[in-house]
Amino acid sequence: MDSCNGGTQNSKLQTVSIMSVPPLKVTEPRRVRQVLVTDTLYPKAIQGCYHIVLYYEKLNEEDHGWSLAGWIVESLARVLLDHPLLAGRLQRKEVSDGTVTEIVSNDSGIRLLEARYPTTLKEFLELNEKEDLESELVFWKEIDEHHPEFCPLFYVTNFDCGGYSIGISCSLLLAEVLVVENFLKKWVQIHNKMLPQNKDTKTPIFHHTSQENSEPLPSEIISRTQSKNGVQSMVFKITAEDVDFSKEYWGEIVMFCIEDAEQKLDIKMGSDFSLVVKDSAEVIKVETCSKTKSKYNLQGLLDIQKKILGATWNDFGVYEVAFHEGNKPVHVSCWIASNAAGDDGHVMAVPCPEENACAVIIVSPLVET
Repeated sequence: MDSCNGGTQNSKLQTVSIMSVPPLKVTEPRRVRQVLVTDTLYPKAIQGCYHIVLYYEKLNEEDHGWSLAGWIVESLARVLLDHPLLAGRLQRKEVSDGTVTEIVSNDSGIRLLEARYPTTLKEFLELNEKEDLESELVFWKEIDEHHPEFCPLFYVTNFDCGGYSIGISCSLLLAEVLVVENFLKKWVQIHNKMLPQNKDTKTPIFHHTSQENSEPLPSEIISRTQSKNGVQSMVFKITAEDVDFSKEYWGEIVMFCIEDAEQKLDIKMGSDFSLVVKDSAEVIKVETCSKTKSKYNLQGLLDIQKKILGATWNDFGVYEVAFHEGNKPVHVSCWIASNAAGDDGHVMAVPCPEENACAVIIVSPLVET
C-alpha cells in the first residue's frame, strides 16, 4: 500500500489534515441499497472507483483551497441530507439463506482530506501531461474482502499560487450519484447560497491557518490504493423512450457499446469484465460478463442503435461546478480505476431520466500497467 502522502515514494504531495463529514442531521429512517453479487465473485466484482478532479485558479484573497475546505464542511453536510448513502458504509452480514451485501446510510461520513503540493497549478498541469501526477490528488482504498467498509473521499489540494484542486473518489456502487444525479450541482448551489450568510465572517469555523504550514501527517495514519489515470472511458446516452431494460436487453446494449468503444479507443475490453447495473434506488446488481461466451444478438438492436449516442463527461456539467461565483474549473479529469487482481474492465448501466435520456452506459476497458 502507498502512504497517504503520495502515490509514489517520490511524491511531493503532503496531507496535513483528515476529518469526517456526516450529514447535518441523523438520517431517519436509514436508507439501504442492496448489492446483488454472488459469493464466488466477491470481492473482485465490487472493486473499482470513479475519480473526478476539478482544478481552480485563485481569483481573490478569499478564494483559495484552505478557506474552501473550511466552508465546504457545512455545505457538504447539508447536501448529504439528500444523498445519505454517500455517507454510509458497505456491510456484509450472515442471514438464514446466505450472505447479504448492502450499503447502509449509517451517517459514518465522508472523509475530507487537506493537502498541499509545492508547485503552481499551471506547472502541475504542464507536468501532468508528461507523467501521471493527478492520481495523487484523489484518495482511494480498494474494498477489503474481510473488512468491506468503504467511504467516498474528498481531497482538497492547495498549490503555491493559491490555486487548488478538489479530488473526489467514490465506489462504482454509488458512482451514479456523482455522474448522473447532479450531486455536484446541488452541492455548489447549497454552498453558494450559504456563503452570503457568512459574508461578514472571513474565516470559516473549520478553517485553521496553522494547517497551511503544518507538518504532513505520518504515512501510517491511512493507506491508499495506487490509482493511475490511464483508463480511457466512453460514455453513451440512450435516448429511446419506453425501453424495457430486461437482463437480456441490457446485455445487448452493453455489448454494442463495448464494440463501439473498442473501435474508437483502439483498446480491447478484457474477456471477463464487471457489469454494474442500477435496478433502482434500493438495488444494484453486479456480475461478471464474458465477451467470449456472449450469446447476445446485436441484430436485435437495429431499431435502437441510432438512439445510442456518444457522450462525454462534460455533458454532465462538470465544468459548471463553481464554489465561488464566476470561478469555474480550468480543467476537469474523470476516470474509472481498479487495482483488483484479474480486473478486465468495468461497465456501468444506469437509468437516467433527468439527462434527456432513459439510460447512461459507461465503458471503461482494461488498461495494461
